[in-house]
Amino acid sequence: MRLLAALIFLAGLVALVARIFGASRRGPPKTGVPAPESNESARPPELLTRSDGQTLDFASTLADGNGFPLPDWDQVATWTDTGEEPASARNQARRAWLLHLAASLDGLSLTETRDALVLSSFPRSTAQAVARFVVDVRGRILGLLDGIAEYPRGEQSVLLLFDEQDDYYRYVANYYPEDGEFAYSGGMFIKDGCPHFVSVKIDLSMLEPVIAHELTHNSLAHLSLPLWLDEGIAVNTERHLIFQPSNAQEAIDRLTRHHGFWNAERVQEFWSGESFQRTDDGNELSYDMARHIVDLLGRDWPMFTRFVRSARREDAGAAALRAEFDLDLGQLAATAIGMKEQPGWSPRPETWASIREKARS
Repeated sequence: MRLLAALIFLAGLVALVARIFGASRRGPPKTGVPAPESNESARPPELLTRSDGQTLDFASTLADGNGFPLPDWDQVATWTDTGEEPASARNQARRAWLLHLAASLDGLSLTETRDALVLSSFPRSTAQAVARFVVDVRGRILGLLDGIAEYPRGEQSVLLLFDEQDDYYRYVANYYPEDGEFAYSGGMFIKDGCPHFVSVKIDLSMLEPVIAHELTHNSLAHLSLPLWLDEGIAVNTERHLIFQPSNAQEAIDRLTRHHGFWNAERVQEFWSGESFQRTDDGNELSYDMARHIVDLLGRDWPMFTRFVRSARREDAGAAALRAEFDLDLGQLAATAIGMKEQPGWSPRPETWASIREKARS
């Protein structure tokens, strides 16, 4: 009996060791998310087929957009949204589009996970790391912005990484008014047609905050937020998720610049969203003031989520703020950057049309 017990104990010990070392060789347990796969050799499809057999001549929907193949997304939506599995059809159309983009740009290939499509010229292992980061950050944003963040169920996030700044700006120019001037940016979320975000291929340590920022915009796209609120949430989320060292002297200098820049007229640019497109100091200061305002409001999360869900672009969220916090938005903005109450700082939507016309002249 003793021999039998010893043999049973030994067999159990061997099995335990085998499981431990086997697990270490296999890596972490599966989570249900497929491993990233490269589609380097995939050919751009001409024809798409839905699960019910309905087809779309996808190639015929493509038009030239400053040298990039861009689908007529309204035409594509007619095909994707009328079937039984619209999310699957949208993913198929987005994958097809990225493959056509890859064919038009030397060296780019597509890496895919269940939740992400990444087009870049990164080596396969790096592209896979980027795709995994996208999936990870999506989950963290949903947790951090509980009650306001949302991604369409079953749809993949789309990330385009251009090799050259010129290609990046030539591409995003498709989404600006003709001959419009736009500010320097490291990344951009584009909601039109196919929600996706774009950036330039840079070191991963620099790319991570860009991804976190643009994925936050992606998660808020279902809301009709004023631009300042959308950007303020995105900047704060980026800073929360990705460590970025702070400099006290820079913060003090920035407050001094705030006090010298903002006046009643320029604050109306801020509420209308135009100041975020400025090509001078006002661009950086717009993002920073939005961050400060959101930081103040976000300290009471239940009230903040109710405010966000009811805020509207038409008045920059002024009515929602008054209803939820009993605060004046102009007064709050001044307080956020360490100034006393300023006359004329409350949103005046009746002035915004002339502000936009002036900015485009």
